[in-house]
Amino acid sequence: MGAAAPHIFGIRHHGPGSARSLRRALEELKPDCLLVEGPSDAEEVLELILHEQMKPPVALLGYVPDAPRQAAYYPFALFSPEWQALRYGLERKISLRFMDLPFAVQLAMDEERRKEEAKAAQTAEGVREKGGEACSVEALDKTAEPHPRQDPLRWLAEAAGYADGERWWEHMVEERRESGELFGAIREALSALRKELPPLEDDKERHREEVREACMRGAIREAQREGFKRIAVVCGAWHAPVLDLEGHAAKDDAALLNGLPTAKVKTTWIPWTYGRLSFSSGYGAGIESPGWYEHLWIHEAQIAEHWLTRVARLLRGEDLNASSAQTIEAVRLADALASLRERPLPGLPEMNEAIQAIFCFGSALPLRLIHEKLIVGEVLGAVPDSTPIVPLQQDLEREQKRLRLPAKASQEVVEFDLRKETDLDRSRLLHRLNLLGVPWGETQRARSKGTFRESWRLQWKPEFAVALIDAARWGNTVREASSARAVDRAANALDLPTLTRLIECVFLCDLPEAAENLMTRLQAVSAVASDVVHLMDALPALADVLRYGNVRQTDAQMVTYVVDGLVARICIGLPVACGSLNDDTAAEMYARIERTHGSITLLEKDEHKTMWKGTLLKLSVLPNLHGLIAGRAVRLLFDSSVMPSEESARRLSLALSVNADPVPAAAWIDGFLRGSGQILIHDERLLQVLDAWVTGLAPDAFIGVLPLVRRTFSTFPSPERRSMGDRLKRGAKPQSLKSEEKTSEDFDVARGEAVLPLVRQLLGLGER
Repeated sequence: MGAAAPHIFGIRHHGPGSARSLRRALEELKPDCLLVEGPSDAEEVLELILHEQMKPPVALLGYVPDAPRQAAYYPFALFSPEWQALRYGLERKISLRFMDLPFAVQLAMDEERRKEEAKAAQTAEGVREKGGEACSVEALDKTAEPHPRQDPLRWLAEAAGYADGERWWEHMVEERRESGELFGAIREALSALRKELPPLEDDKERHREEVREACMRGAIREAQREGFKRIAVVCGAWHAPVLDLEGHAAKDDAALLNGLPTAKVKTTWIPWTYGRLSFSSGYGAGIESPGWYEHLWIHEAQIAEHWLTRVARLLRGEDLNASSAQTIEAVRLADALASLRERPLPGLPEMNEAIQAIFCFGSALPLRLIHEKLIVGEVLGAVPDSTPIVPLQQDLEREQKRLRLPAKASQEVVEFDLRKETDLDRSRLLHRLNLLGVPWGETQRARSKGTFRESWRLQWKPEFAVALIDAARWGNTVREASSARAVDRAANALDLPTLTRLIECVFLCDLPEAAENLMTRLQAVSAVASDVVHLMDALPALADVLRYGNVRQTDAQMVTYVVDGLVARICIGLPVACGSLNDDTAAEMYARIERTHGSITLLEKDEHKTMWKGTLLKLSVLPNLHGLIAGRAVRLLFDSSVMPSEESARRLSLALSVNADPVPAAAWIDGFLRGSGQILIHDERLLQVLDAWVTGLAPDAFIGVLPLVRRTFSTFPSPERRSMGDRLKRGAKPQSLKSEEKTSEDFDVARGEAVLPLVRQLLGLGER
């Protein structure tokens, strides 16, 4: 008596119609052995599928412990046929196995290919450097058309008169009420398609596909040798035609599987999201509408009624009109569209058209919200507490529960008040995760002086699970791992700006052990640093630490000694560093001077301010200094009340003298005025000097400097520009800067006394 022939069920990954038809077929067949497409070395974690805490979408994760970034995922949703098959086998306690290539082989093959592509890229780069023509694998991928085998359903859809394979499969399979001979028809269609389509051009990909199918056939033969009589095989529809053992010799398959590379791997379950199941995430077996497919799986009857009710509820939650009458009309319209198109039930296109017409009054804008919230869906799965995970991930889960900060697939913006202990701990946790390369949260705006609030945008992504596994080498808790990671980064940092940014991060994370190590490293690097640019780039981060350290309840005094040294060396070296600057480097130095001035102002230390004012005075009289820097130095001195208005006007007059080159003069104006025109409104002498210079320019010179002056004035708000124009229109005329000081005779006493009664009334002084 021969071996029992397998019953092969070709399905589409993540298809609710396939899943429902498969469950019915399995109930009818009652197999004693069930083989499912999946990594054969992951069977040890299959029992967790029936755990009450397991909530799809989830993914089977295989990774190399020594290099966790080498990982592979097998995602499952509630409506995935493979998920339903696995649950069927576990619930009935029949022999259940995965039959695809093991994770150990897949990851080893991926690593070999990565190394070959890196080597090829280096070779191609060498060819380009020698003048030859070559392009990288990435460039080829971007320009080449996708191979027909990468989307085989498209060809069947086009033959049936459909625009794309997704809609064809949805209408023919997912919305099908009776399965009948569905799997036989799928197998026959794909068999004919495989014969017509050309083979894969990539030798590696073609070999991998052949090896996978040989591995699946080997699993079927093994089940036959063990004497199982009713073997059910669940695989992707593309593979179904070649899993028939006839025409494939066992020795040929064994030869394909012989000598394959392997790697040491571990497997576990991780939460997944519907966003990562969609095509837009780059997932090769993705679908367009996970949320819609879940709806099709849950509701076998009254699909339109339930879906449009959810839509109405969503719109009302967003303060948009969606009445019961509109819901009824939308259901009727969707049904009518399905009838006109000879569809058994309204599909997603009919639903969207009905929604746009009835709920949205023809506008497509609310459909974006519906697509994000319902059609794709913001769903994050969950795995049991007993799932194998690294200690670092266990610690993070404990912290999430303690701080009441659950992970969510959707984006949300949260505000933290750093005066509250819980919010402060939340902020520290998010900063520590960012340091570990797990960007769960992103700060939305920098905390300005004097505020205790911090804004974060949070969104959990499935790939963070791999990042946590990778970060586990630094420690078993988030605090311990982030501290060790900071020390390692400090040891490899070679310049001051990198170190100071890291120190700021460490203080935000509240890692005093790492901070002490970093300060030792910073002192060693700063002691030998001579580049003023690096010193200036390093100062702002340390100034923030000193100014705000007490807000976060951290001891920042250890930074004081380093900051004192940086300020002193900046003040000594800046005049030399500003010599012979071109326009681009002058613009960069301008920005650094602004940041340094802001940092010294923030520190509020008299010693620093005195040294900095002296440096600015040196810059203001430095010969051959770029006008942008010279003008800014004078402006900062004027704003600090070090240089009086008369002296500032004299410096401006000298810079704009008749013999001065108009282009450097325009740069001086830019440095002096950029970002604030208020000074010209409140100081008439400066406005008169500038007006005299502009009106005295020769026509050719005026045309040359006009774009430069216009650029400066474009930084002023419109009301400021309008006020300047009004003052000049009223007759503000140039006058000599050497005119005598005003006396009491220059003032209109009668006009001044006329407002005194009103001023006394406003001040509550009463009548005199």
